[in-house]
Amino acid sequence: MDAGTTRSRNRRGQGELLRREIIDAALRMLNELGDDEALSLRAVAREVGIAATSVYIHFTDRDELVFAALEQCTADLLRDLEQAEASGGDDPVRRLRARLLFLGSWTREYAGLYKVLHESTLNRRMHLIFKEELAIRATAAVQACMDAGLAPTDDAAAVALDLRSAVHGAVSIRINEPEADLPPLEDQIDRFLRRLVGVPIEHVF
Repeated sequence: MDAGTTRSRNRRGQGELLRREIIDAALRMLNELGDDEALSLRAVAREVGIAATSVYIHFTDRDELVFAALEQCTADLLRDLEQAEASGGDDPVRRLRARLLFLGSWTREYAGLYKVLHESTLNRRMHLIFKEELAIRATAAVQACMDAGLAPTDDAAAVALDLRSAVHGAVSIRINEPEADLPPLEDQIDRFLRRLVGVPIEHVF
C-alpha cells in the first residue's frame, strides 16, 4: 500500500503524474483524518504544492477525488492481499487465514482509510463499485477451502459474507474502541474460521 509514502513535489504539467500525486496526497490525508468530509481540495493542493485550480482540472469535487483515492487504495490492497495469500502455499485454509491476518495488520496501519472506505457516508452517496472485487475474492477463498474438503460444502458467498462481517466487526472495535480489552485478533480469526467456515479444529495453523 502506497498511502503512507512521502512523495517529492510534483513538477507541474505532467498530466497523469500530477493526478497520481494528488491522489497520493489525498490518501495520506484521509488516513490521518479518518473522515472524507474533513478533507478539502484546497488542503490537498497545499499538500501537493500546487494551486487549487490545478486540482479542479482533474477532479470536479471532493467526492470525485475521494472516490479515485479509495479506488487506488483498494487496487493496492488487492495486490497486497494476493501476495499475503501466496504465503499460505497450496493450503487454501492457510491462504485464507493469511488473507485475514493481513487485513488485520492493514487496518492497524491504515485505520483512517479503513474508516473512510467502510464506515463513511460516501458509501451512501456513491456506489463504490471497486469494493465488489474484495467480496468476489473473499468468496473464491472460501470456495477453495470447500473444494479441498477442508470446510463443509455450503453457499460460499453467504459464508464469505458472514466471515467478512465478523472480521470487519473485530477490526472496527479495535479502531473505534482502542482501550477495549480484546483477545488477540489472530485468535478471533481462528475461531471465525472454525465456527463460520467450518474448518476442522484439528487443522493446524
